[in-house]
Amino acid sequence: MLTVYAPASMGNVGVGFDLLGAALAPVDGSLLGDRVMISGAEEGVHFSQVGPWAHKLPADGKDNIVYQCAEFFLDKLQRQDGVTVCLEKNLPVGSGLGSSASSVVAGLYALNEYFGLPFDQQALLGLMGEFEGKISGSVHYDNVAPCYLGGMQLMLNSRDKACAVIPSFDNWYWVVAYPGISLSTAKMRALLPEQYDKSVAIDFGRHLSAFVHASYQQDAALAIEMLKDVLAEPYRAASIPGYTDARAALTELGMLTTGISGSGPTLFSVTDDLATAEKAKDWLMEHYISESGGFTHVCKLDQLGTRCV
Repeated sequence: MLTVYAPASMGNVGVGFDLLGAALAPVDGSLLGDRVMISGAEEGVHFSQVGPWAHKLPADGKDNIVYQCAEFFLDKLQRQDGVTVCLEKNLPVGSGLGSSASSVVAGLYALNEYFGLPFDQQALLGLMGEFEGKISGSVHYDNVAPCYLGGMQLMLNSRDKACAVIPSFDNWYWVVAYPGISLSTAKMRALLPEQYDKSVAIDFGRHLSAFVHASYQQDAALAIEMLKDVLAEPYRAASIPGYTDARAALTELGMLTTGISGSGPTLFSVTDDLATAEKAKDWLMEHYISESGGFTHVCKLDQLGTRCV
């Protein structure tokens, strides 16, 4: 049996709406992401779903995107035999942690490995974006790219290359907190205005380009100063219960900056001090986690991306 793990990811990373994403790895060594187990079958797709969040998925396995990925593979390769696929759903749906991307990436990576790598990296990444877009409503690579390839990824969407890795700060700790509620990506996207003032567009371009520059220069102070969201957070913050209060409290605790992971409700907060990160984690556990199933982790960036385990 082949087992594949695909890490959780932050879309946008605050400053890079739809253009920046990063994969997450808890510092305690635990795995924060979905797994897919795959083995052979005589014919057809035999699908099952397990894990702490499996009950939030469609009851009929044929409605699951991982099942559909497997059907696509068998059809594309014109296989006469079949495959047995089990999705272990470890990420909550609608969390802002790239839940759908994790399932799709783990599924397609596992299928590609199992059937002898019929797709190269760029072709497989294109498939991942296409299938994940069926869930989120539109094709965006800011979750699938870091989930698949690891690290922090800048979306290029050029003719030949979807994304490129940019340097990250090895001494940064990313505290992420999921309060236990789900928010629809489509509904959170609908909160955003159809048009922006020219000054906002200029600020967005300045912040993102300066953040990328600071990343290459390893200028942490400049990167933190530029790590702010002018496109989405002003319109989404009020719709995430407790977010505004948490952001203020984390600043008081000494965290360097705080933002919304993806479209929320998960937040991220950055520091270069582990003791401060642990204090922030404790505060969030007590004050931000509102439902059973909520959690918080101190993370570094996952540089490995999706892999066989």
